Amino acid sequence: MNMNIAFIGFGTVGQGLAKMLNEKKAHLKSEYGFEYKVVGIVDLVKGSVYSQDGIDLGKILSICEKKGKIGEEKISSIELIKKDCVDAIIEVTPTNLKDGEPGMSHMKEALKNGKHVVTTNKGPIALAYKELKKIAEENGAFLKFEGTVLSGTPAINLATMDLAGVSIKSIEGILNGTTNYILTEIEKGKSYEEVLKKAQNLGYAEADPTADVEGYDALAKIVILAKTVMNGDINIKDVPREGITEIKKEKVESAIKNGKKMKLIARAWREGNKIMAKVSPEEISTEHPLANVNGVLNAITFTTDVAGEITIIGPGAGGSSAGYALLTDLLSIHRMKNFD
Repeated sequence: MNMNIAFIGFGTVGQGLAKMLNEKKAHLKSEYGFEYKVVGIVDLVKGSVYSQDGIDLGKILSICEKKGKIGEEKISSIELIKKDCVDAIIEVTPTNLKDGEPGMSHMKEALKNGKHVVTTNKGPIALAYKELKKIAEENGAFLKFEGTVLSGTPAINLATMDLAGVSIKSIEGILNGTTNYILTEIEKGKSYEEVLKKAQNLGYAEADPTADVEGYDALAKIVILAKTVMNGDINIKDVPREGITEIKKEKVESAIKNGKKMKLIARAWREGNKIMAKVSPEEISTEHPLANVNGVLNAITFTTDVAGEITIIGPGAGGSSAGYALLTDLLSIHRMKNFD
């Protein structure tokens, strides 16, 4: 059976997935038996398009590239989600860590109607994972969010599927590429202000870099890992968070002289029956598996009871990488449906 897909949001990440679906259509069918139709796209800036018979993704991507618009169909995101022909939604609206909106409403509406949700939107998962999971289970829908932590580098699937059967005692990671790039460049003798400006010029940092440099992005990611991988009952508002804005090059240089590296580390660990977490700059030994993860790369070390320490390193952002994460989640749903 075809999977009928609707996009809610069509920015860099949504287009990244759309390009893969368009380019790999024959491959996905022949290798995985995965067939799909995209029946609708709604984006607040680029407009909307809908057809229950399916949309030509190549044409839409071309129009979007040339005009910055996709269509003028008079349909809202909620109306598209409620359409009977929609099986799964790709929710890729911007992250909001205050109340999760508008993604929270999109996901709840879809799951209540038995429609699968695939997302890279960190807000709803960090704030209300267990509630969303419960709604999904009650309505026979799947909720998939691999791309919320390390984008296309498999972190959640690694921990929940490939490491099934172990107990994960702790998680520590470099979960934000922007801050890791800044700290790597400061190691070369540059000032924080100088490196931040360069990061913005290269597109690694936003014009307003607060979410990255103040640790909010890493905070959302470690909370997602704590909730989904370690089954933690943890509130994002209660997790201590410190960014890198006060890090001076002298402090980074001092760490190096002492045989250490300065990194923004996100941690989650077991303390009795509770799961604890924090985000802060730390000096770590150069022998630590995260010490030589430089530039915009991200990494996570899982400490387990029977398999020891397992570290995964890879890109943690970008349209292509995040689009790939969405694709792996769609294929996972396809496999689980066929298994049932």
